Amino acid sequence: MTSISDHPAAHRGPRLRRRDVGDQLFRTVVTAFAALPPLIIVGLTLLLVVDSWPALSHSGLSFVTTTAWDPVHLEFGAAHYVFGTLMTSAVGLVLGAPVAIGAALFLAEYAPKWLREPVAYMVEMLAVIPSIIYGLWGFFVLAPLMRTYVEPFLKDYLGPIPVVGALFTGPAIGRDMLTAGVILAIMILPTIAAISREIIAAVPDQQREGMIGLGATKWETIAGAVLPYARGGIIGGVMLGLGRAFGETMAVTMVIGNASKAISPSLFNPGYTMASAIANQFNEADSEVYFSAVVAVGLVLLVVSGVVNGAARLLVWRVAKGPQGLRI
Repeated sequence: MTSISDHPAAHRGPRLRRRDVGDQLFRTVVTAFAALPPLIIVGLTLLLVVDSWPALSHSGLSFVTTTAWDPVHLEFGAAHYVFGTLMTSAVGLVLGAPVAIGAALFLAEYAPKWLREPVAYMVEMLAVIPSIIYGLWGFFVLAPLMRTYVEPFLKDYLGPIPVVGALFTGPAIGRDMLTAGVILAIMILPTIAAISREIIAAVPDQQREGMIGLGATKWETIAGAVLPYARGGIIGGVMLGLGRAFGETMAVTMVIGNASKAISPSLFNPGYTMASAIANQFNEADSEVYFSAVVAVGLVLLVVSGVVNGAARLLVWRVAKGPQGLRI
């Protein structure tokens, strides 16, 4: 007669308990890793709020509604910094996103295999170039080119057009918000292109084959099946590029002019972004309120970035719920 202790299942108990302990330990570790990013965001926000409180309590709501920035008289208004950030980021997105998505479509749908990887590698190489290199190139090459050729052309041919012409008024000086936007377009291009390429390549072949089976051309297949299926991921990549444009500092600081306090629709005006304002003035903050005001600009940048990224997530969610192909 066999006893219970001699049964094979009785000898698996300790091993199973060790596996349970290992699973629980692994779950605890990965949970801690997942909790770390939100804790970092909360910690950064609290730090910025505490350090910026003297300036916010001193200036009140006028800190984000006025453009008076006079540290001598303790007047701080950052509206023109917010405007410069939004304007240059918008220019960068308008110029960079179509090029990036077009490059991604070429690499995923048209490029031969022998050309695909080298071109993709060169596009992604743009992402690893330090921003100071972009800034030097923009200062010594792009700004003179914009001042001598591009901006006079835009002013002569687009300036007289109603509404649109307001973007191209004033003297062409080269170091302005348009040049900063061009730099940002180049810098966000590899991020958008790399993500869009992977998203487009991940579209199931059945989507393409279904359209081709209906007699569609290559372009009709891309427009009717590939892009609708991939649009959620592409928009997500565009928003990641926009996030980088918001926070870019050195390259923008070297080409934006860092001079004007006016809020004007003209892209030829020199200006500031929130990041460039912090870089320029952080070492000059010689009083508690002045230092607090500079930190408050960082807090506003964090809030604006959070709002834009939240809106982007909502947009991606709504687009992803829409139709995933061409309606026949």
